[in-house]
Amino acid sequence: MYLPKEKEIIQIKSYKHNGKLHRTWKKTVVLKSTENVIIGGNDHTLVVESDGRKWVTREPSICYFHSDYWFNVISMIREDGLYHYCNLGTPFAVDREALKYIDYDLDIKVFPDGRFHLLDEGEYEQHRRQMKYPDSIDRILRKNVDILSHWILDKKGPFSKDYIDIWYEKYKEYR
Repeated sequence: MYLPKEKEIIQIKSYKHNGKLHRTWKKTVVLKSTENVIIGGNDHTLVVESDGRKWVTREPSICYFHSDYWFNVISMIREDGLYHYCNLGTPFAVDREALKYIDYDLDIKVFPDGRFHLLDEGEYEQHRRQMKYPDSIDRILRKNVDILSHWILDKKGPFSKDYIDIWYEKYKEYR
């Protein structure tokens, strides 16, 4: 398996269960790269949607991807605090083109005060029927929602203030 090096700029591409490209983040700086974890940082990066629409992220973000968990975490550093957007999807795969994963619609948004909400359950159910997600995928995703909820409550990994401070400083050094 190809692994990008620290300081390398990569793209992130999310796909849907049917194999169609969903979204591309054009530039993310690799802060850590192992077989199990890739941590990246970006700020005002171009994002291209599957329908061709383009937009630019508004704030610095630290991105966490793991090879064992069916979620990734985007930690957005805003003036009014730290927000986390958690995508439920496959563990990452990476090649020379991009870091890639399949997005399974469900998301968890975490607010600076620690409150969090599961989002997009209707979209998930609609896509589950349309794209025929197998029951095994549903069980894996539900289990990972539970794991993610515990990480949030316990302030584990990307939800730890120290984590953000360390990786944001490294991002500022690398960019």
